[in-house]
Amino acid sequence: MQNKYISIYDDLVKKIKQNIWPIDSLLPSENELTTHYETSRETIRKALNLLSQNGYIQKVRGKGSVVLNYDKFTFPVSGIESFTELMDKLQQDSHTYVHEIGFTPTQNKIYRTLSPDKQDAVWYVHRVREIAGEKIILDKDYFNEAIIPKLSEKICSQSIYQHIEETLGLKIGFAHKEVTVEEPTEEDKALLDLKGFYNVVVIRSQVYLNDTTLFQYTESRHRPDKFRFVDFARRTK
Repeated sequence: MQNKYISIYDDLVKKIKQNIWPIDSLLPSENELTTHYETSRETIRKALNLLSQNGYIQKVRGKGSVVLNYDKFTFPVSGIESFTELMDKLQQDSHTYVHEIGFTPTQNKIYRTLSPDKQDAVWYVHRVREIAGEKIILDKDYFNEAIIPKLSEKICSQSIYQHIEETLGLKIGFAHKEVTVEEPTEEDKALLDLKGFYNVVVIRSQVYLNDTTLFQYTESRHRPDKFRFVDFARRTK
């Protein structure tokens, strides 16, 4: 059964998208929402926190919850989520096209990263992500074949992480990420709908299992106008 705060979150997102509360307007107060949804204040706060995390509102002390411009897709830099999971959360129509799948040449630098002893094969999978009819992400993934065997075009067109966790029974632990802004390559220009944009946002990740085994390297290339990359930071002294 779905948690109540999730259903309230979904309803609030729907109303924001229907422009019931326009950009820069205030959501009803926590007390008003508590009465409207006939629930506890804690449940409302959980729903509002989720709205904030996903870029729909900004909480302003003494003012309330201000509706933000959500016409960008919010990608959590510090999290590890599959494209499928993100699109489900953002409720976006999307499609994945597998452009290429095969084995990485042994002289490739990424091959040496994932197979330092040169004993294992390394998959490469290049996928184009289409959102709302526009091709705006090129994902270039590499996997150690000894850890992630038997990849297929069908698996890659759906969710590789679902395959890893549910079929292979592995637990994905953490990742190191680097974010840069770069000029588009010829491959970017050929596969993405860049529409005159002269930069792409590139996130390079090394992803590890729970036991600290490095199993994946990813280069995810994004058209810059469609994304808001978010992180959580805490000041310490």
